[in-house]
Amino acid sequence: QVQLVESGGGLVQPGGSLGLSCAASGRTFSDYNMGWFRQSPGKEREFVATISWSASRTDYADSVKGRFTISRDNNKNTVYLQMNRLKPEDTAVYYCAAGRNYAHFDYWGQGTQVTVSS
Repeated sequence: QVQLVESGGGLVQPGGSLGLSCAASGRTFSDYNMGWFRQSPGKEREFVATISWSASRTDYADSVKGRFTISRDNNKNTVYLQMNRLKPEDTAVYYCAAGRNYAHFDYWGQGTQVTVSS
């Protein structure tokens, strides 16, 4: 089992920045690829970004490319999502996830709310 706890959500104005963290415990963090997903009310959960176990590969949804950056620190068992130039449509609950396969995630956090509003 892998336990994931997100933090760093909150209210930010359009154009602002926010950083999310996800702390992992329970298994060897560096064995897992990590991802960030988000879900808005009435919408399906959608992919935001992923990072491989070694951080050698990252992928982003087109909607966040160039604005968001995913990173990880295997010494701290933590994955990060830096969000810049935020837009109201980025408002959602953000979830981190862990998986041994790059495109398949087995473990999920409880989510953290991000609200972009003036």
